[in-house]
Amino acid sequence: MKLKIETKSADETMAIAKKFGKSVFLPCVISLIGDLGAGKTTFAKGFALGYGIDVTITSPTFTLLNEYKNNEKNLYHFDLYRLTDLEEAHSLGFEEYFDLTKLDGVVLVEWASNANGILPARHYEVNFIKKSDTERLIEIEPKGLV
Repeated sequence: MKLKIETKSADETMAIAKKFGKSVFLPCVISLIGDLGAGKTTFAKGFALGYGIDVTITSPTFTLLNEYKNNEKNLYHFDLYRLTDLEEAHSLGFEEYFDLTKLDGVVLVEWASNANGILPARHYEVNFIKKSDTERLIEIEPKGLV
């Protein structure tokens, strides 16, 4: 079942993400899919707040991965925009972050389409559709969770 939510501002997108961050069960992988400027990083910031990470979240465009820890909570934030192929992901050891039997937190993956083949079957897919400069359609769908 796909949940569809329309937001009219970045603040509304963050508020939806914050609620989602408060509700997830661990371990959890969340793929964020959408064009440049569609709201993936804004969503990641709101999600982190809801999840309990109280530091400023930035997109790891050049480092590919930022790790955030707060008490017992771990958030692994990927931005795979610059990933060239799955071989690169394997050589960097990224598949260990997607092993749900060993994962100790939440993984957020921006540009998750570049990680097809290493994402676990069980994850959440969040699609962002840019309707205007401020309006978004956000679709949240559990994959492999049924």
